[in-house]
Amino acid sequence: MRVHYTALGLIFWVLLLLTPASGFEAEEERLFEVDSRAATLNIISTADLNIFAPLVEAFQKQNPGVEVRYITASSSELMKALYDEDAEFDIAISSAMDLQTKLVNDGFARRHVSTETGTLPDWAKWRDRLFAFTQEPAVLVYSKAAFEGLPQPTNRDELIALLRENPDRFAGRVGTYDIRESGAGYLFATQDSRQSESLWRMAEVMGRLDAQLYCCSSQMIRDVTNGRLALAYNVLGSYAAAHLEGNPDLNILQFSDFTTVMLRTVLIPNTARDPDLAGQFVDFLVSAENRALIEDLTGLPSIDPGVLQKEAAFRPIRLGPGLLVYLDQLKRRTFIRAWLNAMVQP
Repeated sequence: MRVHYTALGLIFWVLLLLTPASGFEAEEERLFEVDSRAATLNIISTADLNIFAPLVEAFQKQNPGVEVRYITASSSELMKALYDEDAEFDIAISSAMDLQTKLVNDGFARRHVSTETGTLPDWAKWRDRLFAFTQEPAVLVYSKAAFEGLPQPTNRDELIALLRENPDRFAGRVGTYDIRESGAGYLFATQDSRQSESLWRMAEVMGRLDAQLYCCSSQMIRDVTNGRLALAYNVLGSYAAAHLEGNPDLNILQFSDFTTVMLRTVLIPNTARDPDLAGQFVDFLVSAENRALIEDLTGLPSIDPGVLQKEAAFRPIRLGPGLLVYLDQLKRRTFIRAWLNAMVQP
């Protein structure tokens, strides 16, 4: 088993925003400058910069004079920055709904109520402190060439059988998250376990195939694109769709047994230097008027209750205290130990 911990070209930034004793690791930073700066909005986010940059620029067009410092980090490093280090950020955006929920539950987020947040359905916000602005299915991305001559699976049982019956074709070429390192990966794995016992059979067969473990969706998708992987399991469909154009060999599968839907969320940390400006950014993200804009600029599916009603296989992860169950340290250690026993095999 080979472990991929960080993205190619990972940059470790020493951030002035942090206390001298800080140690969280950032992946990338960009300052969106303006001609005449009136204010600065500091954002920490798990969303890839290349995907989110158009949305930041759209916010700046609506709010001239606002400079934006955008820092990307893994979900676990974002948690470390805010929970352990009291880093001063105005906005925190993450795909790890459980970690965001813990920040709110433990008193690390400011309350924000507005006309815009009032337009969100109840399932897309929690305690007026955590707000969802996208709904993104976890999907299978695979290479058509790698599956040539094989039936396309439609559900997890079929995929497990296909992998088990074709070890020579898939050995060393299956990718998934390292749930020890990836907050989103751990979230998806625990949610899978709630839906079906197939998680453990999937982990076992992937372990026998020397599964490659990754920190994030973008790396897995990149390695399917370049042929290093035949497939990537449970990656964000929004990221996968961005790679489809110009890559006719790629295909995306939404499982028919169940498809987990992650809500990307935003909160205002207690350490925000400019909470009023942060509130404006939250309103920009969740506004009903901007939902189409978000999808057009980023490819991230915006909040749409109608889609969840039409897609019978979609299983949205619910915001709320239920997400804290697997963050209990004993439960987390037990879950990861069981996962390792299945995934890491001699």
